[in-house]
Amino acid sequence: MIATAERPVRSGPNPLHGMLLAGAFPLFLGAALSDYAYSTTYQIQWSHFASWLIAGGLVFCGLALICALIGIFRSAGRRGLSVVYFLLLLVTWGLGFVNALVHARDAWGMMPTGLTLSIAIAVLSFIAVWIGFISRKRGGQS
Repeated sequence: MIATAERPVRSGPNPLHGMLLAGAFPLFLGAALSDYAYSTTYQIQWSHFASWLIAGGLVFCGLALICALIGIFRSAGRRGLSVVYFLLLLVTWGLGFVNALVHARDAWGMMPTGLTLSIAIAVLSFIAVWIGFISRKRGGQS
């Protein structure tokens, strides 16, 4: 009697990559909400909150971007989805960096552009989380 055990193939993100990816979205969403709060109340603290949340989102998104780059070379059959996912994270990080530069201006000078960029980045980050977690198959099953 021979017993063989097959390990299921896991094609989703590893736990560290998942944690980094899931951490970027709430930070970018919080920045968008802080920008909205600033646009309605004109309290400067909200623009400072948004700046710090964007900086944190850039850190998480940048580290998830590195994990996605490694994932491109590790995935054999799903390389197309991995490249799209990597490019989406790259665009999210690039727009986040531009948004950080916009938020470096004074509070009055950042307002229409900062809010628009923050909303766009939050949407892109949500799509990246969606692609990173939902559309990848787990467990070696089709």
